[in-house]
Amino acid sequence: MRKKEYGVFGLGKFGMAVAMTLAKSGNSVIAVDMDADRVDEAAEFVTCAMAADVTDPDVLDNLGIRNLDCVIIGVSTNMQASIMATILTKEKGVGFVVAKAENEIHKHILEKVGADKIVFPEAEMGTRLARNLMGGEFVDLVELSREFSMVEMPVPEEWLGKSMRELDVRGSYGLNIIGIKRGGDLKVNLNPENPMEKDMTLVIVGKNSDFAKIGVEA
Repeated sequence: MRKKEYGVFGLGKFGMAVAMTLAKSGNSVIAVDMDADRVDEAAEFVTCAMAADVTDPDVLDNLGIRNLDCVIIGVSTNMQASIMATILTKEKGVGFVVAKAENEIHKHILEKVGADKIVFPEAEMGTRLARNLMGGEFVDLVELSREFSMVEMPVPEEWLGKSMRELDVRGSYGLNIIGIKRGGDLKVNLNPENPMEKDMTLVIVGKNSDFAKIGVEA
């Protein structure tokens, strides 16, 4: 199965997290923002990073936007830019456009101009966090698309002392461990033979439906 090609427009916390996770999973990612510092940060892990104005049709043509499977528009505080980017992206033929909304009015306009999915990351994450807290685990979740999420969570008790090779998380659950946090450090080059320990926080990417297999509502 071929890896998909994504565009991420706007590299705030939301856009950067989406771009990084998609890229770490082996997908082709084009990241665009007006802020050169954010672009430089993203350039370390995405396929292509550019400082440009995504409300300019010529910029979108130069990006080869027609070849992208999905575009995530993370610009939300500038409502006009968000709306224009959504209109142009759909006009250019992108099949699936995810747009971040700032409020209900913004959401309504984005729906009218053709966004396929609209997200309120903070509100949606808060709802899921509350549900997972009530289930007894502290889980941090970022929705990447309609189907996929990135989750940060403690090591499940039944995984303690076992290595990633033993657990075969991908084969058993359809999920991918892309990083391990310990203290303030994040490691992405993981040794599959190392045992899971209680002070670790796992960074996992996968389908929302597969997270239910490990007791996480995504």
